[in-house]
Amino acid sequence: MPIREDLRNVAIIAHVDHGKTTLVDAMLWQSGAFREGSDVDNRVMDSMDLEREKGITILAKNTAVRHRRPDGTEATVNIIDTPGHADFGGEVERGLEMVDGVVLLVDSSEGPLPQTRFVLRKALAKKLPIIVVINKVDRPDARISAVVDDVYGLFMDLLDDDSADILDFPIVFASAKAGRASMTQPEDGGMPDSPDLEPLFDAIFQHIPAPSYEEGAVLQAHVTNLDASPYLGRLALLRVINGELRRGQQVAWCKTDGTVQTVKLTELLMTEALERKPAEKAGPGDIVAIAGIPDIMIGETLSDPENPQPLPLIHVDEPSISMTIGINTSPLAGRSGKNLTARLLKNRLDQELIGNVSIRVLPTDRPDTWEVQGRGELQLAILVEMMRRESFELTVGKPQVVTKLVDGKVHEPIERLTVDVPEEFLGTVTQLMGLRRGRMDTMVNHGTGWVRLEFLVPARGLIGFRTEFLTETRGTGIMHHVSEGYEPWAGDFRTRPTGSLVADRQGVVTSYALFSLQERGTMFVAPGAEVYEGMIVGENPRAEDMDVNPTKEKKLTNVRSSTADELERLIPPKVMSMEQALEFCAGDECLEVTPDFVRIRKVALSANDRAKLRNRAKKG
Repeated sequence: MPIREDLRNVAIIAHVDHGKTTLVDAMLWQSGAFREGSDVDNRVMDSMDLEREKGITILAKNTAVRHRRPDGTEATVNIIDTPGHADFGGEVERGLEMVDGVVLLVDSSEGPLPQTRFVLRKALAKKLPIIVVINKVDRPDARISAVVDDVYGLFMDLLDDDSADILDFPIVFASAKAGRASMTQPEDGGMPDSPDLEPLFDAIFQHIPAPSYEEGAVLQAHVTNLDASPYLGRLALLRVINGELRRGQQVAWCKTDGTVQTVKLTELLMTEALERKPAEKAGPGDIVAIAGIPDIMIGETLSDPENPQPLPLIHVDEPSISMTIGINTSPLAGRSGKNLTARLLKNRLDQELIGNVSIRVLPTDRPDTWEVQGRGELQLAILVEMMRRESFELTVGKPQVVTKLVDGKVHEPIERLTVDVPEEFLGTVTQLMGLRRGRMDTMVNHGTGWVRLEFLVPARGLIGFRTEFLTETRGTGIMHHVSEGYEPWAGDFRTRPTGSLVADRQGVVTSYALFSLQERGTMFVAPGAEVYEGMIVGENPRAEDMDVNPTKEKKLTNVRSSTADELERLIPPKVMSMEQALEFCAGDECLEVTPDFVRIRKVALSANDRAKLRNRAKKG
């Protein structure tokens, strides 16, 4: 088969914070994508505000670098920067559809972690050639040889017997931050001996195959992502498999429902560095954006109108976590948001379905509430945060696991949890996992005072676990988890040992009331905050809920005293992020999310309604 020797398509995959986006930055700079002295942000590929705030990649994005090879010829490397977090695995799966090989990044100190296993499993399933990059070799705590052994062990764990030839992968040692790479292993904490990333580029051209195509075959171009332009409307990002695309061309649009429609391409764009520039044509292996088809969807194919030949649809893993999203029903609704109606909310969720193949939206028994299913808490929390910034007001339910029936028995999702903790917290973490039906799989002591533990634990056992884990390990513990399939239902267990302090009336919080209430538990509200009946104002150390009055005022008398009006000494309230608030929610609680506030509340606001529900639960 003929090949495009002047082109390489490669995805960069890794665990969270192992340096993917930093490496892409360095490759862009060294390929001359930016003018000398130009003002370019670090992590230039993380273009969303949320990506920059959280320091993670959420959306898979592509860039193209023109690289001059040692023989003087120029070639293009299309790079797909993928998320490292398993919650955004749909982005990884779509990115791998566009490439012919992958660069796997592994931290020289942390080694392979759960999401390294996840992204590598996806690459091996597609039988893509792999280049391993041991990154951050200049870290003072680097343990390069041990990490290389761990990488081989991970490959052996995931490989089939008939795929052993993949073990012959090249290993590049790099410091992405310094923009240096080498094929020679440096000392732990040392710098690569090459002054630039040329050894990495050489490895890509030697070990990643050039795109191949069938001579004379009909046009086939696969849609793998969607974008939008204020001038051109919806853009479809696709890879040309066979044939040629031209601006203004008539093509067959092969839809997901099996129908075929002839359409005209109004614009054809190719990526150069970070910009999309108009192009006249694109050939096999090129990754391009096209405009002119307003309803095109991910997984569809553009083909020849005379002889349309659709490609297989993109398959992604099933959702494992769900939560309800509905309109804001609290007494304070409509104070800060603009998008308040069920129609606007449903339109926004339908819009999310277009570009996000890994979530599902299902109806519930309420016409103003929908069940949204996704890969994990973080993915769903990111969606709610984006809607909040778009001026929506929402009621968000507690995350639940998505179960399924296998041979008539209920099965639930299982997660592989990896924790790194100081040795003195070993017993504490083991006990926390025991309460959540977790079972230890492996334990490794590196001899540095830290221990790495791996557990298999039901996914519902990790809902709300992160906050408790950080508290018990004094903020020193590090945890990561990734889906490990389904197992039979492990039985009921209690994940939150504390109750809630619930406001019993509407009003404004007073310092006088908080002064007496703070002895009862941890407060979430400050003086001057508005509360309503059923809103959670604090955490009760005991297991049951307690109704309290945070709006109580001091009765005034005409008797004066020099010591009576002393300043009440108030403990600052505990302020939680939206992810922490979601984790805190008990089964009968939910979140009120507005552009200005995140409030925890009871699903049933009235104390009488909550009492009826409790009595019904005891009888039933």
